[in-house]
Amino acid sequence: MQAWIKQAWLKPEDFLFPMRTASTMACIAEALGMTMPGGASPPAVTADRMRIAEQTGTQAVTMAKAGLTIDKILTPQAFENAIRVLLAIGGSTNAIVHLAAMAGRMGFDLDLEAMDRMGRETPVLVDLKPSGKHYMEHFHAAGGMATLLRELRPFLNLDCLTVTGRTLGEELDAAGPAFAQDVVRPMSNPIYPQGGLAVLKGNLAPGGAIIKQSAANAKLMEHEGRAVVFENTADMAARIDSDDLDVTADDILVLKNIGPKGAPGMPEAGYMPIPLKLAKAGVKDIVRISDGRMSGTAFGTIVLHVTPESAVGGPLAHICSGDRIRLSVKNREISVLISDEELARRAKENPITPPTADRGYRKLFLQTVMQADQGVDFDFLRLPENRGKTPTR
Repeated sequence: MQAWIKQAWLKPEDFLFPMRTASTMACIAEALGMTMPGGASPPAVTADRMRIAEQTGTQAVTMAKAGLTIDKILTPQAFENAIRVLLAIGGSTNAIVHLAAMAGRMGFDLDLEAMDRMGRETPVLVDLKPSGKHYMEHFHAAGGMATLLRELRPFLNLDCLTVTGRTLGEELDAAGPAFAQDVVRPMSNPIYPQGGLAVLKGNLAPGGAIIKQSAANAKLMEHEGRAVVFENTADMAARIDSDDLDVTADDILVLKNIGPKGAPGMPEAGYMPIPLKLAKAGVKDIVRISDGRMSGTAFGTIVLHVTPESAVGGPLAHICSGDRIRLSVKNREISVLISDEELARRAKENPITPPTADRGYRKLFLQTVMQADQGVDFDFLRLPENRGKTPTR
């Protein structure tokens, strides 16, 4: 095995997993009460994973016989627990889209402003890449979710039901005592003082935008710069590495039309590359803004999920190269420094026609897919009855 690794130019750590989207969602599923306790972290090739798989099959049958359905588990309070965990693990930005879609199917709206308030009081505790230094295997060896939930206990809704038929608090009590480890930090010594994700608003994103602040450059989180605009991914691919690109390290890259309808499908194109001329000069990060997504393993000062997206006429559609943009994570602001009147004039002079299709799945998708703040889900899959918001804090 070692010889093969050397031959393939791979390192042992290449087989380890950071807090990517899949790992994030596994942790969230356990926090929601939707997986067997301890199911979030076991590596795929271990006996622990096989054991959890067998327990899952057994419990699924038990749930069916007992009539324990997911509507009894996925309550607003359960989603609060999941959000708390997302913030504390420095999890993937993609998780917000997934949580919004799940909440919508249960009849709840995901309240981004309430989530952001939770983020101000929930530090990042799990020392995993890209926010920290360890990997999921180390998290598992440190006790996995039980260790984290034990530290978060004062913030959790412990009476939430889980798939076992017991409450989250009961499962946590049964998990056993803590032990010495260095992957999950105590509240008194966090990796990052606030939650990994922050919600931004402003005239550029009236419906909200997301930044993974725990993986961003602290020097760029309060920044004003000139916009360098790409109309779509093809435009970016054609110009990003050109020596003629008018860009400096103080500028802000803006990529349009990679949202739910614009791409379509909201791809992970928000992790825009550093322009080649800047990379050659040693620039490692630059503020980037888009209506798309990025991988959970990505890092940098990157604003994502701008809502409404440019393809449906959101303000992002009317940003021009040379406009000044202000990013203030401290103030939770993402704004273009032009007047409302100027934005309205641009929208009137260059009206946006949302993309359509004549038939088939593409037509269904474009007619019914919702925006990022609603989970990029089909509108007909949401519960018709609106049952309120989550978090409720």
